[in-house]
Amino acid sequence: MPSISQRAIDMPASPIRRLAPLADAAKQRGVKVYHLNIGQPDIETPEVALNTIRSMDRKILEYSPSDGFRSLREKLVGYYDQYQIKLTSDDIIITTGGSEAVLFAFMSCLNPGDEIIVPEPAYANYMAFAISAGAVIRPITSTIEESFALPSLDRFEELINERTRGILICNPNNPSGYLYTRKEMNQIKEMVKKHDLFLFSDEVYREYIYTGSPYISACHLSGIEDHVVLIDSFSKRYSECGIRVGALITKNKQIRDAVMKFCQARLSPPLLGQIVAEASIDAPRSYMTHTYEEYIERRNCLIDELNKLHGVYSPIPMGAFYTVARLPIDDSDKFARWCLEEFQYEGATVMVAPASGFYSESGLGHNEVRIAYVLEKEELKKAIMILGEALKVYPGRIN
Repeated sequence: MPSISQRAIDMPASPIRRLAPLADAAKQRGVKVYHLNIGQPDIETPEVALNTIRSMDRKILEYSPSDGFRSLREKLVGYYDQYQIKLTSDDIIITTGGSEAVLFAFMSCLNPGDEIIVPEPAYANYMAFAISAGAVIRPITSTIEESFALPSLDRFEELINERTRGILICNPNNPSGYLYTRKEMNQIKEMVKKHDLFLFSDEVYREYIYTGSPYISACHLSGIEDHVVLIDSFSKRYSECGIRVGALITKNKQIRDAVMKFCQARLSPPLLGQIVAEASIDAPRSYMTHTYEEYIERRNCLIDELNKLHGVYSPIPMGAFYTVARLPIDDSDKFARWCLEEFQYEGATVMVAPASGFYSESGLGHNEVRIAYVLEKEELKKAIMILGEALKVYPGRIN
């Protein structure tokens, strides 16, 4: 029997989804599972988007242009202008979710063996996209003790070599909720200029910033415009993960031309998804205000409840809708499985994402989990109460 590829062997399983069969089995046994593991918002999609679906009268569901509908890209120009990100529609390429934007950015900018530096913990699928492109992630670890702030420039310099081609950041960060400061973003800018690097910046959570500090986009950094590739998605801000529409944005025409080759090879981004996305931009300001205020309340509720638990610590996330919590456990992977396979409290259990999957280096995150606060506050309180009960009886608890 022929062997599968080394790339397939190296590809990591998702720490967010790999336990899904265990959650399904728990539900089959009649156990209620509180999903704290995945960033799937429970807030309703904007009514203007849903009405667009209901009133659709198209007779043919055709291909769209490979870079997406111009009307959608033109509308996005106005959206980004709200954040002082000045673009033209030609700077924007519509992709099949933010995931494809990351993959196409890597495929277009990196050769096999090229290295990119990524502050960790980081979104687990970055590793999968790097493997797909034949690139190598060089992690630089931030710590929960420092609330996952950007590591020092000296540590970046130690990693930079002749194979280094870029830096990848997520701002606000998934999984930690950290928001990079203006000083940190300027430090990144100087490194990019000094070493002639690409800056890949995943900014899909810009709506959800819970501090007085300003949102500093990579596109705000003057002098490196041709180095920046911005990644975006409609999934989180409009609670429509399933439409699979994202965007790759860059002022660098050479990168855009390269990305378009990959776009043409996959033909077109989702037709129906783009129609929904374009309508969503017209959602009233009240929709975004309600969503923002809801996440602030959920964040405060979650952090209060978590830090009440004996031996548990989570810093206060400044953005997105995740936090990384340190638990008094021996192994977060074993703990997550145990919660689904062996534990229940009053007919319910919790599903968390082991933080080990958000680090490249083995052994890191072994006592940390990512928690998404995408449940209503009362549901969150119940979930964290059950988490506390699980920690009391978990066989691998570390006191």
